[in-house]
Amino acid sequence: MSCLIGVGKSPSLDMNDVCSKEEAMTFTILSGPDCTTMSEVRAGVDQVDRELVALLARRFAYMDAAARIKPVRGAVRDEGRKAQVIAQARAAAESAGLPGDVIANLWEQLVEASIAYELQAFDARTPNMDNMNT
Repeated sequence: MSCLIGVGKSPSLDMNDVCSKEEAMTFTILSGPDCTTMSEVRAGVDQVDRELVALLARRFAYMDAAARIKPVRGAVRDEGRKAQVIAQARAAAESAGLPGDVIANLWEQLVEASIAYELQAFDARTPNMDNMNT
């Protein structure tokens, strides 16, 4: 079956590309190389995006744990660890045939967002003078 999961209209889609809830139960997401329509591509990208959000939720749960475990606010930012994480992502990307610079830039943003999140979590756990320690 080739259809998108949804019930609304999109100006770029034929209504035959939209699945009912019943049809969606049997819908198979194709791998990128197997896609032959933009509907299949978009359905695959949407599925990957949902999976990425779930993985980010897991990652941010570790940021919550780090904020709980670290003794002082100044320990949240660790430039050495940040560089290590970005280098590992770059190497993994290049091993997978992806552009290392693009992935490194993406990971830079991810790590900075994670640090900002962790700082907020740290501040929420100890709303007192301990937050002033760096």
